[in-house]
Amino acid sequence: MSINNHSKTWIACFAAWLFVASCLSAFAQQQKVIIDTDIGDDIDDVFAVGLALSSPELKILGVSSAWGDTELRSQMLDRLLCETGRSDIPVTTGVKTPRKSIFTQDVWAKAGVTHAHGDAVDFLLDQVRKNPGEITLIAIGPLSNIGAEIDRDPETFKKLKRVVLMGGSIRRGYDEFGTLSLIPRPPDAEYNIAMDPAAAQKLVWSGAPIYMMPLDSTQLKFDEVKRAMLTTVSTPLTDSLQVLIAEWQRGTHQTTPTMFDAVAAAYALKPELCPATPLHIDVDDKGFTREGAGPANVNVCLSSDSDQFFQFFMPRLLEQKLSGTSSCIAK
Repeated sequence: MSINNHSKTWIACFAAWLFVASCLSAFAQQQKVIIDTDIGDDIDDVFAVGLALSSPELKILGVSSAWGDTELRSQMLDRLLCETGRSDIPVTTGVKTPRKSIFTQDVWAKAGVTHAHGDAVDFLLDQVRKNPGEITLIAIGPLSNIGAEIDRDPETFKKLKRVVLMGGSIRRGYDEFGTLSLIPRPPDAEYNIAMDPAAAQKLVWSGAPIYMMPLDSTQLKFDEVKRAMLTTVSTPLTDSLQVLIAEWQRGTHQTTPTMFDAVAAAYALKPELCPATPLHIDVDDKGFTREGAGPANVNVCLSSDSDQFFQFFMPRLLEQKLSGTSSCIAK
């Protein structure tokens, strides 16, 4: 063998070694996350979970259903994970509460195969005990599960790496008529907080690191141009999204999704998309998140850049290549 061939062989072997090393490094650096979601009412939860599924930086330990008919939400999560080829991710069912919202995507959810589910509260606490200081909890629904976890074992809950929360309204309320007005509304009692203010109060004083994405920074619009982009590709995720957006539009008589929860998922991946400021936040009994004097207990993102968010978000949404199975629909 010539020296030239020796060199080529060495280079090829070295390149292969670098590839394997980079893969192992990426796997080792995966961020462990658990997602707690009230998927099925608004459409933003599907965008948030879809972004997480499309992000190899995340090791999703489990997804839990929150608020209302949590068993049906778990059934919807089962189908979404099946359709996208991620049935390896455990789905657990959270605390069932009186239903105060419209489950707009229940037709799609009910068509999925029914599975047995574990308890969401037990699952999270067990995972934190096994992985202290390593798990990010992405909380994108009302906080009843979180309140129950704190009640059951506050010391274990504090061992979360962080809680990334979509919730609150600090200096800006809900945009009127679904669009950003020139004069923002004053703060509102934001839905995820207002549905269970007592649980939110427990969270902000739990001692766990909290990163809050409130209405101030999460009202980014998935406009008609972006919706049209979904039709340019056909993947298990985009195909599911098109159906679910249509169900949400019919159920709410709205047209343009707002990316509330997806901003929280994006923050977990790329914090610079929504820089956070340490603030002292109190939650009152009506679910208002009040900024006050005192030591900071929450890191709050007060503004975000829509263009930067969608430049990050859209390629991941459109390029997700995982394939599902043929057994996602109940016969």
